Amino acid sequence: MTVIAGVGFNTVSKEGLVASIKEDLRYYAEIGADFAEICLGSIDIVAGGKVIETRRKELTELAGGFPLKYTVHGIVSSNYMNAATVRRQIDTTKAMLEICDSIGAGILVQHSGFVRSDLPLELAEANKREFDALGEVGEAAAKYGIRIAVENIFTIHGGEYRKTPSQVAETIRELDHKNVVALTDFSHAYIECTYRGLDFMSELRAMAPVTGHLHVHDSFGQRAGHTPFYYPPEGTALGLGDLHLPLGWGDIPWETIFSELTFLPGTVLMMEIGPRFRTEQVALLEQARRYSGSVNARN
Repeated sequence: MTVIAGVGFNTVSKEGLVASIKEDLRYYAEIGADFAEICLGSIDIVAGGKVIETRRKELTELAGGFPLKYTVHGIVSSNYMNAATVRRQIDTTKAMLEICDSIGAGILVQHSGFVRSDLPLELAEANKREFDALGEVGEAAAKYGIRIAVENIFTIHGGEYRKTPSQVAETIRELDHKNVVALTDFSHAYIECTYRGLDFMSELRAMAPVTGHLHVHDSFGQRAGHTPFYYPPEGTALGLGDLHLPLGWGDIPWETIFSELTFLPGTVLMMEIGPRFRTEQVALLEQARRYSGSVNARN
């Protein structure tokens, strides 16, 4: 059984333009990556829940010009628990599913929701809102044969409500929809487990059986809190924050993780490690393939 279907890197537009991701895609194809994950939330391609057709055509042509397969990251600010915006969130997800279909992407990443600490915590209502939304977008995704991958996120501001990795997994199990899977982000899990005093490997084990997508990047499992950084490398130097470092620069136990855990068939190992670390990306690709081989060999 092929558990890990391939490996690759993500790409983010800095200007909102489709063309701005071309260099990343060209480079990933050149070094032999299998996949690229396109962050649609960084591109002006959906407006008010509707696809901008000229931009979709441009992206489809660009993506088709490289020997890569694709996954897609939805809007990073997504939050199905927010009563004020949930309908807009769902409509945007459905529009992005249309774009996924155009470029042949089999995964659309959706962040797990939260309730801000300055808002009333109506826990049952917030969880039901997210549950119902995931069911609706799961049905929309089924029409295209796409999976919605629900990503575990860490606490950003003290006092807010966030689901732990095991709670995200519980939601996926309860929903029981073949087109909705968990996305394990290992650094996010590490940061949240450190913050809450949870056992990191236990939380990963809870997620693994329902995980159909991986976000792989290193850190030291520490929230940045209110520490101000003038340059991103300052966070790296201090070991604070969700750093998106090359594997081995932080202290996540990758060898243990990939020698023990397995995931759903067709899972993509996506490295969210960007152009700051271009000189490391070839070696990272080889490292990711070794981990993938270890998982596949056990299944």
